[in-house]
Amino acid sequence: MRAIKQLDEWLAKAESGILVFLLFLMVFFAFGQVLLRNFLNSGLLWTDIFLRQLVLWVGFLGASLAVRERRHISIDVLTHFIPERHKPILNILIGFISGLISAVLALAAWKFVQFEMESPTTLFLDFPAWIFQTILPFSFTVISIRYFLRVYDESVKYWNLR
Repeated sequence: MRAIKQLDEWLAKAESGILVFLLFLMVFFAFGQVLLRNFLNSGLLWTDIFLRQLVLWVGFLGASLAVRERRHISIDVLTHFIPERHKPILNILIGFISGLISAVLALAAWKFVQFEMESPTTLFLDFPAWIFQTILPFSFTVISIRYFLRVYDESVKYWNLR
């Protein structure tokens, strides 16, 4: 289990670095496109499509990091009506269900990418669309693993298994 947590730590650092790089690219290309359009009456045709793909990557990498840091969107209406002693069980159950849903979404996303690999769809500059869509199964898999790690940690704490 320690190796998995170390892998998660390394992965979070890699995700953060990739996020910073992608955000830099987004600002660079968006600003460049504005300059080209306003001052030279031209532009790069593929930049808008590329920026849309970068938004997808930034969103999913950000979601993965948000789950790791417990800063994701959550609906906690139920926690206001449950006694304090039952909240850890509820958190374990919600984490487990969230992990299962994320795993199902990872599988569906992988099937979607495989389907896209079979089709000759390109986005720009002859890049196949599936290359940019690989973020979907990757992120959902990492999100699922992070939820299951949380369930494990909270279960160990709740039942004093250490």
